[in-house]
Amino acid sequence: MTATNGRSRSEEKSRGEWWQQVLNTVREEFSDLPDATQVTRVTLRLMVAAVLGGVLGYEREKKGKAAGMRTHMLVALGAALFVLIPQQARVTDADMTRVLQGLVAGDGFLGAGAIIRVSDNGEVKGLTTAAGIWLTAAIGMAAGMGREATAILCTVLALGVLSVFPKVAQSLEGREQPPAPQPPEVRDPPQPPKKRGSTR
Repeated sequence: MTATNGRSRSEEKSRGEWWQQVLNTVREEFSDLPDATQVTRVTLRLMVAAVLGGVLGYEREKKGKAAGMRTHMLVALGAALFVLIPQQARVTDADMTRVLQGLVAGDGFLGAGAIIRVSDNGEVKGLTTAAGIWLTAAIGMAAGMGREATAILCTVLALGVLSVFPKVAQSLEGREQPPAPQPPEVRDPPQPPKKRGSTR
């Protein structure tokens, strides 16, 4: 009886140690955000990246472009995460430079998918959308590296380029071009006078 009790106690003890190891492993896996400061910093950077990407995406979606708000939000969020993780791992500046190079090239390929050659005469569509995706990744990188003010400033400038600048360019083009010549006024040919006294 004593041997059975001893065996059951040792089994319970080993089971308890096993669960303790599981809990310790789970705790270690989630230890990349050890305190409230880190949680706040990471959350703020990711949220700023997503919101700024969404602002640019909304502008493109409003104009009927294929890459809309969700696409731009995901691009900015992904770019921010790609630079946040190496920062948390405390990589060297040289390694971070390689991460940034990979991001720039990868988002260039993503933007290239938005470019479409429409006709045989060489008309191309989607260049502005592709450039917008590329810029959105840069904004996400800035936010992910803790340069939120720079990311916001860049977003404001991008909105100016996408929304305000086309209107300014159209008004300038309208001033530079002389008014189109009006066609001469066409008058009806003169009618011969009616003869008096004829009854028809």
